Amino acid sequence: MVSAMGTGPYRSQVPPPPSGPPAWDGPPPLAPHPVPSPGLGERLKALPDRMSIRWRLTITYSTLFFVAGALLLVVMYILVRPVLDSALRVRLSVPQGIPQQLIDYWNEEITVRNGTVTTTVLSGLITRGLLALLGIGILAVMLGYVVADRALKPIMQMTATARKLSGTSLAHERIDLHGPDDELKELADTFDAMLTRLNTAFDAQRRFVDNASHELRTPLAINRTVLEVALSDPEASDDLRVLGRTLLGTNARNERLIEGLLLLARSERALSVRKPVDVTEVAKTAIEQLANQAAQEDVQIDHDLHPASTLGDPVLLERCVSNLVENGIKYNGGDGKVWVRSGIVEGGAVVQVANTGPYVPAYEVDSIFEPFRRLHADRVESAKGAGLGLSIVRAIVRAHGGTVTAVPRDGGGLVVTVRLMGGPPVTTPSAR
Repeated sequence: MVSAMGTGPYRSQVPPPPSGPPAWDGPPPLAPHPVPSPGLGERLKALPDRMSIRWRLTITYSTLFFVAGALLLVVMYILVRPVLDSALRVRLSVPQGIPQQLIDYWNEEITVRNGTVTTTVLSGLITRGLLALLGIGILAVMLGYVVADRALKPIMQMTATARKLSGTSLAHERIDLHGPDDELKELADTFDAMLTRLNTAFDAQRRFVDNASHELRTPLAINRTVLEVALSDPEASDDLRVLGRTLLGTNARNERLIEGLLLLARSERALSVRKPVDVTEVAKTAIEQLANQAAQEDVQIDHDLHPASTLGDPVLLERCVSNLVENGIKYNGGDGKVWVRSGIVEGGAVVQVANTGPYVPAYEVDSIFEPFRRLHADRVESAKGAGLGLSIVRAIVRAHGGTVTAVPRDGGGLVVTVRLMGGPPVTTPSAR
């Protein structure tokens, strides 16, 4: 049972979902404890951890320059002082008959003036030297920044290459650093060799997935055909029919398992298709496809969908939403509900699926996203699925650069929220 979009009590909860906090969005987050602000000493200790390596190198160069300049000034002061004392030393020669008292006065005056000249010259040397050191120090900071930038340029090139890498670009993206055979060149060559090995491993994985898709599907398809032919025989006994239907169910489960494994392997690779997609259309398609299953399980699907565009693979995104809705239907009680909504939140596309059902402990939420993991490690009701639904959802969301979170719903069930990067609006060609 599917209610009309935008109608019913679900529509009147909060306008417009999912920007407002719905009643079924799980318990509110705990209020954060007040954190005391760090003191001045702690801030100074944490300052080196916040600076980039470029600024650390710049400060190191500048500090070394200032220390060397200060040492040079001290050495010049020590060396110039005896030179001045020697150069200003005057031997007084006076004619005979001059009183000794006058000679002593002249000697004392000469000594005082020599001391004044020495002090003036050395003070001027220190003052002008410090000013020159300060001016050249500012220039040293700028030159140190340039030198640090040039020294880090190969590392920036490695970072840019690593950022551009994906599963489809490993074959032709390399650093290929040119220069002397130093530590940076050795690091770049090691990184290139690692990329070559990764490219070989990805190629082997792609070939394995492609071959497995044929080798595993073919015998199961043959088994299904043989069983269906045997069951269509009017002379088949009742025991044979029961056995055939049991084998058909097992065969169908194996087919679903293989499809899920292949889809999981495909989802964990880089996207080969990126185009504007409206998640509202994806959610509509998923709801329509699962409407009959919801009616058989006596589960009502309520939805409130608002336009939300993103960039990605429409087929994978449709499978992502379908898995969420299908899980909400499977792991639900009789006369239960599933809520689906979409919209734009903080510039990103959001799809949220919630369902009634058994209580989900908070500590079990993260584990159900692992392959072949079920709630409480349940293997009894394994016929409901292979345990790959949420694993595929997480792989698809990560391949699209988004995040998926789940919280227990008050009263039982789960609330799963998928957040994707926003994309250009999807334009639908008008019919004429």
